Amino acid sequence: MLNRRSFLLGSAATLVATAAAARPLSVVRQRQVSGPGAAIDIVDDVFGTPHIRAASIPDAFFGQGYVVARDRLFQIDLSHRREMGRLSEVFGPRFAEHDAAARLFHYRGDLDAELAHVPADVLACGRAYVAGVNARIDEVLADPSLLPLEYRILGIRPLKWDLRDLVRARDAAGNADDEVRRAQLAALGLLDLDAIIAPLRPAWTMQVPEGLDAAAVSEADLGVLRLERLPFGPDIAVPDPAGAVERANAGSNAWTVAPSRTTTGRPILANDPHLGIGGFGPRHVAHLSAPGLDVIGGGSPGLPGIMQGHTDRFAFGRTNFHIDQGDLFVLELHPEDPERYRHDGGWKRFDRVEEAIAVKGAPPRRVTLRYSVQGPVIAHDPARRRATALATVTMQPGASGVFAMIAINLAKDWTSLRRAWALHPSPTNFHYADVEGNTGWQVIGYMPVRKRGDGLLPVPGDGSYDWTGLRDFTALPSEYNPAKGWFASANQNNLPANWPRERIPAFSFRDPYRYERIADVLATQDRHSLADSVALQHDTLSTPARQFLALLPQNPSEAARPAVEMLRRWDARIDVGSGAAALFQIVWRDLGKRMLAAIVPARARALVTEIAPSVLLGLLARPDARLGANPTAARDAMLDAALAGGWTSAHQLLGPDPAAWRWSTLHQVRIRHPLSAIPAIAAAFPPIEGEGSGGDGYTVMARWLGGGPGWGVGGGASYLQVIDVGAWDNSLMLNLPGQSIDPRSPHYRDQFQPWAAGRMRPMLFSRAAVDTQAAARTTLRPG
Repeated sequence: MLNRRSFLLGSAATLVATAAAARPLSVVRQRQVSGPGAAIDIVDDVFGTPHIRAASIPDAFFGQGYVVARDRLFQIDLSHRREMGRLSEVFGPRFAEHDAAARLFHYRGDLDAELAHVPADVLACGRAYVAGVNARIDEVLADPSLLPLEYRILGIRPLKWDLRDLVRARDAAGNADDEVRRAQLAALGLLDLDAIIAPLRPAWTMQVPEGLDAAAVSEADLGVLRLERLPFGPDIAVPDPAGAVERANAGSNAWTVAPSRTTTGRPILANDPHLGIGGFGPRHVAHLSAPGLDVIGGGSPGLPGIMQGHTDRFAFGRTNFHIDQGDLFVLELHPEDPERYRHDGGWKRFDRVEEAIAVKGAPPRRVTLRYSVQGPVIAHDPARRRATALATVTMQPGASGVFAMIAINLAKDWTSLRRAWALHPSPTNFHYADVEGNTGWQVIGYMPVRKRGDGLLPVPGDGSYDWTGLRDFTALPSEYNPAKGWFASANQNNLPANWPRERIPAFSFRDPYRYERIADVLATQDRHSLADSVALQHDTLSTPARQFLALLPQNPSEAARPAVEMLRRWDARIDVGSGAAALFQIVWRDLGKRMLAAIVPARARALVTEIAPSVLLGLLARPDARLGANPTAARDAMLDAALAGGWTSAHQLLGPDPAAWRWSTLHQVRIRHPLSAIPAIAAAFPPIEGEGSGGDGYTVMARWLGGGPGWGVGGGASYLQVIDVGAWDNSLMLNLPGQSIDPRSPHYRDQFQPWAAGRMRPMLFSRAAVDTQAAARTTLRPG
C-alpha cells in the first residue's frame, strides 16, 4: 500500500529531479528603472518564484516591490485604491460610501512622527519597496503592452504609491458586531445564549457594563462597518477580509519541532496560514538576497517583506493569536449641538475632517468625518442624540504594522527579533527555529489597557471606559527551547494556566480540535520528519466527526438506518473521495439547525444563527433541560430525524447510488477574478476550477465552507511551508493557485492541481539550486 507521507514528499523530490534534468532555457531581459542604487538580478525559477539578488538590502526590497507589481499589479492596486478611498473616481458613485468609510480609518495623527518611530534601516527598505512598485507602474504606463488585462478592459490606470499612504491607511479591526449581538441578547434577558455561538475561552462571566442601555443598542450602531461588500456585481464582490465568514474561520496551523525530536537532527518548522480561497491568492513568494540579507517565503501582496519563511539563520511562521483590539463606545450627543458629546463630566466637540471624494461622471462627493477621543465615529444620529465610535489598536500612534515584516526579515536571531516585534501590532503566535537548534514561541501584538470592562459588550463613551494605553509583546506569553521538544499553535487558547486575569487579552480563542490533533501526532512521534509534517498539514481526521460517531443511535428508525450503517463503517476522515464524509457534513448541518430551533427562543433566533461544534456535541452527549422535560428522548428524536433527513438530502445532492458519493462532489474549489461579475473580466480571466478538496474547518487540513447554503471551499490553507532548518534546499511549499494573476502566465494556475493533491513543491534557496532550475533572468539597471 502506498505510504501517503512518502508520496506527498516524494512528489516534490521528483519535481526537483525532473526540473534539474530538464535544465529549461532561460529568458534574459534587461530593464532600465528609476530607484535602485545598483543593478538587481531577478532569477525566476521553474515554479515561478523570483530570486532577487541585489548589492544592498534596500535594493533587495526594491526588487520585491517590483516583482510583486509585475505578478500582482491589479491585486495590489485595487487593494490600495480601496484603502485610500479612491474607488469611486474610477468606478462611479456607488463606491463613494465605501471610499468615505475607508478614509474614516485613515490615521489623523502626525505622519512624520510615525516615520521617525521606525528604525532608519527598516524605513529605507520600506521606501525602496514602494519605489520598486512605482518602477513597475512606470514601466507599464510607458509600454501599454505590459499593462495587465484589467486596465485595458476597465479603461483605468494604476495609482502611484507613496510610503506615507501605507502608513496612513489603517483598518477597522475589532469585533463590534459581536459586541452589538451580545447587547441585543442582554436586552432580551438571554445573554447566556451567546455561548451557543462562541463559548468564551478562557471561561468568563459576561456582565452588562454599568451605564449601558442594552435595549437601545441595534445594528444601526455599527454604522459604516455594515459596508462589507463592494458593488461590482450581484453575485460576487471583492472579498472583505473583515467580513463575518472570514473572521469566523481565519486562522492557521504552525508547529516547531526541536532537533532532539526530528529524523534530521535539525529543527523542522511547518506553517500553513488560513485565509479566504476564491479570489486573488493571499500570498506571493519571493526570495530577497543582498550582503547581510537572505530571506525567502510568502509575503502579503502590497506589504513589504516576508511573512512566513526563513532567512539564512532562522525559520519563522505565524498563526493568529487572539487579542481584543477594538471596543465600541456609545456616545450621548448634546441636545442642542450634535457636534458635541458627553465626556468626563462635560461636553467635547468632535474633531471633524472634511473630505471631497472624486466620483467618475459626477461632482465630487463631500463628506464629514468625525472623531471622538476614542476613535472614528462610525454612526452619528442627531435625531436620537446618539453616536458610536470605534476604538481600535490600529488607529493608535505607532500601530501601522507596515514595517514589521521588514524588521523581522532583518533580524539575525531570537534576541534581535525583539526590535522587530516592537513594530508588530497585530496579534500573532510567532514561531522560530534557528541553525543552532534553538526553538521559540512568542506572542506578539498590542493589547489595549482599559480603565474598566472586558471588551465583550459596547460601553458608554462618557470617559469611564476609555483606554489608558497599550501593552506590547513583553506583556504576552512566550517559550524558548521547551523541554518536550515541540510546540504548536492552531488558534486555540494557549495562555498559560496561571495567566493573570487582568491581562487576559481576549475570550475568542477557537475550538481546540486542530491543535489537539496536531498535539496527538507530535507527542507520539519519537522522531518527526519532513514527510510527517507534510502529512500532518494534509491530515483530515475530524475530532467532531469521531465524537459524533460515538453518539450514533443503537436502534435507529428504518429511515435513519442506512445513514447509521454507512457512518459506522467510516474512519472519521474528511477525505476528498469519502461518501461517508459527505453524508456526515449534510447530517451535521441539518442537526445544527434542529438544535438551534430546539434551544433558542423564537425572539432570539435572528441573533443566534449558528452553534459551535463543542456546544452541539455537548448537548448530544449530555442532553439537558434546554431540550424539554425529557431531554434524552428529545435528543434521540432529533438525532434520528437528522440522520434520516441527511440520507434523503444526500440522495438529492449526490445521486441514487451511495457507493458513488464523494465529498469532493460538494466541496469544490472555484477561484474567480473578484470582478468577474463584469462580463469582459469573466471572459478574459477563466475561473480556476475542476478540483474538489477534502477537509473542513475543524481538520488540520483546513478547508472551511463558504457562507450561504453551498458546500464549496470558502477558505483554508492556501500557502503551506515545511522548513528543514539549516538544510534549506530540502524545504517545501505550495502557493495556491500560482504566483501570477495573469492568465497569460504559466504560473496563473500551475499550483492548483498540486495543491489539491497535496504535492509539495521545492522551496529553492541556495544559488546553485536556483540556477539549476532557472527559467528566466531579468536585470534591473538604474535609469
